[in-house]
Amino acid sequence: MSMWFLNKKGPSGFSSNSTAEEVTQGIDGSALTAIVTGATSGIGAETARVLALRGVHVIMGVRNVSAGKQVKEAIIRDVPQAKIDSLELDLSSLASVRNFASNYKSLGLPLNLLINNAGIMATPFTLSKDKIELQFATNHVGHFLLTNLLLDNMKRTACQSRKEGRIVNVSSRRHKFSYNEGIRFDKINDQSGYNGLSAYGQSKLANVLHANELARHLKGEGVEITANSLHPGAIATNLFRQHSIISGIVNVIGKHVMKNVQQGAATTCYAALHPDVKGVSGKYYADCNIAEASPQANDAGLAKRLWDFTISLVD
Repeated sequence: MSMWFLNKKGPSGFSSNSTAEEVTQGIDGSALTAIVTGATSGIGAETARVLALRGVHVIMGVRNVSAGKQVKEAIIRDVPQAKIDSLELDLSSLASVRNFASNYKSLGLPLNLLINNAGIMATPFTLSKDKIELQFATNHVGHFLLTNLLLDNMKRTACQSRKEGRIVNVSSRRHKFSYNEGIRFDKINDQSGYNGLSAYGQSKLANVLHANELARHLKGEGVEITANSLHPGAIATNLFRQHSIISGIVNVIGKHVMKNVQQGAATTCYAALHPDVKGVSGKYYADCNIAEASPQANDAGLAKRLWDFTISLVD
């Protein structure tokens, strides 16, 4: 049993104890199509399951195709009417992201919801295939490129379906604990001064900045698509696998002070489906309520600089 001391309901009527099923109760998503990245485990798998439960056609972006097949089968056992598919996607590789987007477009499907969920945490210093620091590459750059490549599809769908499109970036409270300068533009790929947790914080700060800048672009264009970011809560998932000490602590006390996966996926499902979020863009959520992001995350100048910097990385 979870010992939440802060399970007070917020303005949305939900709290840290609310589950993804509870926050989407009674919502019909049968006219919607969604992509969920990192859907083979943890909150990504639960997000895919609950969206499918609500009738959404879910396409899981998965790095491990056989794991994707297992999750798909498990979801169909649980939700026999589920419309669920998976496509290979390795967010640490720009070529894989481009390949996924191209494969998705060839299916001729609409796209209402893009859930940028996949993430890695506190890895030892590594460069991606594209020679970008691995956490920044996977958590931010891959999702940034994916979003850009799918945006025309989302705009077309929003226009044709007359339904609001939603982009949801799963960030973390750790966005408040990046490096001092926020984003180390000149030292992204430098091993000197690298700190696994600070680099994770940097990538999660980038998720919030990306959603905020994207919200400004979409608003400026007058398209009916929103972009928000969120902290899913402290959840005992395999994100902790890189840190054996943290992992040990999580295993012992996690179940008492952390969210379970059903609670962890709640804010994502709320931001993706709930009618109360309609028209809300450029916000940061926690426990299914609008929350306070860090001053760096709210820095419009930093968001614009990150946008331009990331464009230069993916071009």
